[in-house]
Amino acid sequence: MADEQTPHDFDNFPSGLAGKRILLCTESLGPVNGVSRTTKMLVDQLRSNEVIVSVVAPYNHTKINTFNPISPSSNVNSLYQEEVRLAGYPLPFNPELSVAYPVRLSEIYRRTFGGPPDLIYLASPASLGFQVMLQMRQYAKELQVPVICNFQTDLARYCSVLFPWPLGGMANRTFGLVEGNLFRDSSVKTIFYPSTSVKKYLDKDANVPTNKMEVLRRGVNTKDFDPAKKSLALRKEWAPNGELILFTCSRIAGEKGFGFLAQVAKELDKEGLDFKLVIVGGNRNPVVFQEVKDMFGSLNEKGKVIFPGFKVGEDLMVHYASADIFLHCSITETFGLVVLEAMASGVPVIARDQGGPSDTIEQGKTGFLIPPDDLDGFVRKTMLLGRDSRLREQFALAGRAFACEATWERISNKAAWQMFDTIEQFKQDKQSGISTTQAPSVGWLPLSAPARRFLLPKIITAKIAFSLSIIFGFWTIVGTYLVFTDIGHLFKTHTPRASTLKRSVSHWIKG
Repeated sequence: MADEQTPHDFDNFPSGLAGKRILLCTESLGPVNGVSRTTKMLVDQLRSNEVIVSVVAPYNHTKINTFNPISPSSNVNSLYQEEVRLAGYPLPFNPELSVAYPVRLSEIYRRTFGGPPDLIYLASPASLGFQVMLQMRQYAKELQVPVICNFQTDLARYCSVLFPWPLGGMANRTFGLVEGNLFRDSSVKTIFYPSTSVKKYLDKDANVPTNKMEVLRRGVNTKDFDPAKKSLALRKEWAPNGELILFTCSRIAGEKGFGFLAQVAKELDKEGLDFKLVIVGGNRNPVVFQEVKDMFGSLNEKGKVIFPGFKVGEDLMVHYASADIFLHCSITETFGLVVLEAMASGVPVIARDQGGPSDTIEQGKTGFLIPPDDLDGFVRKTMLLGRDSRLREQFALAGRAFACEATWERISNKAAWQMFDTIEQFKQDKQSGISTTQAPSVGWLPLSAPARRFLLPKIITAKIAFSLSIIFGFWTIVGTYLVFTDIGHLFKTHTPRASTLKRSVSHWIKG
């Protein structure tokens, strides 16, 4: 891997990357999730070091420029400060994200640099990233731009949770096959992975060559997420009688483990633990939000569960620091940035032992890891930590110390060095002629050189058209499902909820 071949000092940014043109395609921008926050940190770091970055993403509800402006001393054209937004269909269960409509790579080039960039970086590739990779592999080798992927979202696992049977299993297998096929192509030079679980998936399920894989964890700004930001006034608002404050922060959606969290909260209530559960996050689809809220049943009526809504910036950091224990119940996270943010805020964490948190939490030192299906174990550890303030303090100090070692600057610099090495290697390969003489496979045809020159562009166009037809076919199937889901949510929004109707009937009968 790159670190073994070319060791670098990640405290320093590669000066040779300045002036290079990076096309960064991402599925999410803005204050949406941990992936978008990670992408923002990387882009800001690149731009602050004079790298020309053009960002492309599907529209979301914000529709505003997300990133910090380029420094006034920069010679970079102001065009590249803006984001290029592509049309897409918003996901019914998470309207902040959209499935990008089919788009030609040449059109993306036209709207960004006017031509091919030096490198393409795909942040958590899905609807947009897949299109870029699929089209790139259809170009002749000398026209291919090197690609780096950052695998941050386990789409296969999400599909298993989100889609009903048998669509979930089919989508899971389909995504696994598609990702493996795309990642193995020679145009993809590096795949960053955030945790051991993702590496196993790439190795075993997607059959990605080991020499393409490079670990890239996430960081946290420990000046922003700081225990000193604890607010006694906020704690008093949440828990006026001094109750234990349990906390979680996530997009409000079923696949984030809220069903398990609701079971934990109900068991803790049965055990007599005096607590308030604060759930920070939101979902612009009111039906999904209400479905999650209803999971907690009578705890809502008792006032034991608090939904403060979506928080960002300083407000979010104060919310973190004002909690006693962070409960992480999602098992679909490739890293779980919220876990690291909680540790930086001096809040001990209890998490299900699957995905990224398994690499972040040191068992019995910075928190507890519980087998994914062990509800009783999760409840017992929460009871233990909730009733032992000294143990909470020990975990908090150890977690804070761990978080202080995970800085965004070093992580972004590592990604930047990989970009620099990839561009340099690609340049050397072109100069040596290693990858400039290959073309799409037409060698079985007895064609003259002029005929090959005539047919080659048409073959490329035909292959790209075929690739886009595959994308459009898959999108049509998924899109049809999304439309029906939207209709279902619309129906629920304008129809009395079953529980409300049941109560009304009950009152009418008693009356």
